[in-house]
Amino acid sequence: MTIRHLKIFIAVAEAGTMSAAAEKCFLSQPTVSQAIRELEAHYGVLLFDRLSKKLYITEAGKNLLAYARRTVSQFQLLETSMEEYSSVARLRIGATITIGSCLLSSVLNDLKARIPDIQTYACVTNTSQIEAKLLDSELDIGLVEGRITSPELVCIPVAEDFLVLAMAASHPLSAKKQIQVQELAHLPFVMREKGSGTRRLFEEYMNTVHVPYEIAWEANCPEAIKNAVLYNGCICAISFRLLEKEVGAGSIHVVRNLEDEWNRSFYLVYHKDRLITPAIKAVQAIMEKYKTPDFLHDVRMGILTRT
Repeated sequence: MTIRHLKIFIAVAEAGTMSAAAEKCFLSQPTVSQAIRELEAHYGVLLFDRLSKKLYITEAGKNLLAYARRTVSQFQLLETSMEEYSSVARLRIGATITIGSCLLSSVLNDLKARIPDIQTYACVTNTSQIEAKLLDSELDIGLVEGRITSPELVCIPVAEDFLVLAMAASHPLSAKKQIQVQELAHLPFVMREKGSGTRRLFEEYMNTVHVPYEIAWEANCPEAIKNAVLYNGCICAISFRLLEKEVGAGSIHVVRNLEDEWNRSFYLVYHKDRLITPAIKAVQAIMEKYKTPDFLHDVRMGILTRT
């Protein structure tokens, strides 16, 4: 039994004859008769009495007619809804906290300019959560800076980034042009939460150089991290892109690792089986605009060395 069977049945019940129903449905009369026989065989009941070449709907037929009309009506609503849905571009995008704080709003505005009718959903969380949501098909794409571990996901580098040490301009180390990594031993740090790509990169470096440090704060909010730096004497490893306002105002001093050990990329990530839509292609093209930080010139930075 199909929607087609029900539509033919309704046409016969309303027209009163097979020939009139066939004309209404643009079908041959044998096709209409066959559909009615198949319905009767399917339900094991007689839907019409055939008396003197006239059709009279049975009680079973009347019962089916009521349900058939509701079913066909709901099916038509479904068809209309899905047609409307397919005509609207949609994108579910996830971004890590770093990217969500410094780029995502601009990227979505640029996307809206390119595809005015697009409907978007954005989720900002850490790399491990973005990875899980991509694998569970809760997101279409992700923008991350952390390490993706699943072989089911495709990672395309789309922008450059690097970590710096950030400290208040009043911090004792801010006056030094060069800081040896050993000078960071046992100093209080504000750290991102576990699962953060930023935290993983910094921890791997500190483990490599065998320098212990104190975790005084943990936070997943960039503003909370910067407040701990500005007002509580903490140091943090953070994306330089998140410090444009504070560096420009001179309230935060930054120290860069010139050995490029803190350099990293922002990645566009999607499932290998995901259909690459025009919206996904547009995001990839838009990220070219943000490939490098545009406020690096004339920024006074300290230098971090191992010796």
